[in-house]
Amino acid sequence: MMRAAVITGAGGGLGRAIARRLHANGFSLHLTDLDLGSAEELKEELGGEIIASRLDVRTEAGCREAAERTVAEFGSLDIWINNAGILSTGNSWELDEEQRRMIIEVNAIGTINGTLAALEQMRRVDRGQIINVISLAGLVAAPGEVVYAASKHAALAFTLGTLFDLRRAGISRINLSAICPDGIWTPMIEDRLSDPSAAGSFSGHLLTPEEVAEGVKGLIDRPRPLLTMPRSRGLTLRLLAALPRAGVRLTPLIMRDAERRQRRYKRLIESGDWPGRRN
Repeated sequence: MMRAAVITGAGGGLGRAIARRLHANGFSLHLTDLDLGSAEELKEELGGEIIASRLDVRTEAGCREAAERTVAEFGSLDIWINNAGILSTGNSWELDEEQRRMIIEVNAIGTINGTLAALEQMRRVDRGQIINVISLAGLVAAPGEVVYAASKHAALAFTLGTLFDLRRAGISRINLSAICPDGIWTPMIEDRLSDPSAAGSFSGHLLTPEEVAEGVKGLIDRPRPLLTMPRSRGLTLRLLAALPRAGVRLTPLIMRDAERRQRRYKRLIESGDWPGRRN
């Protein structure tokens, strides 16, 4: 029997890349997105055992319905990938209440809702895997993207904490993984090449969606609690997070370097001299 996977935010960017990667490996797919049209478009592109549905991850009932439909259509729910996310930039005091609430609800509560909906089905059969797309911003405070980073910290803590709870309860055949990639060239940051508050997203190694999708597939093959991409960048940021006084002092220097890298990526992308721009 083919394994069945749910992908949230499947209609664009990283979600599409993950869907294409899993489809190439023979997975049955349930593509969910707030924009049903984009999910259905991808369904038509890929063909095969695929269903598409509209999902607002902020609603617990919607996530539970998506999980139940997957089991009803395919006979199992083997993989759930919480990918849906949003980003707003600016100093923490510049985002209004609606923006702050939306970021927390989509990135943190949406991850919680999806995880618990998947667990409800997986615990019945004592097997399955949940992969939560976090971000390196979930490991360290991110100037200019503070509320986004806060939401990702919450999502990471919930992911690892739930894995600990499963093991504490003696459940060993259900795995949870967090993948924390560096900045990804997706529509979420496409219009932020000139936004100094988004410089942190360009401060390291800008990844393509296909590279991160390959990381997701790697976690399916070899589950582990946490994967950072690139791994060396994750180690550096965790060290910085462990030394907050040093981080405060170094922030102006770090952000100047980030803005320099952002300008470099802008030149490369606008000239077409970067692989991710041509894909």
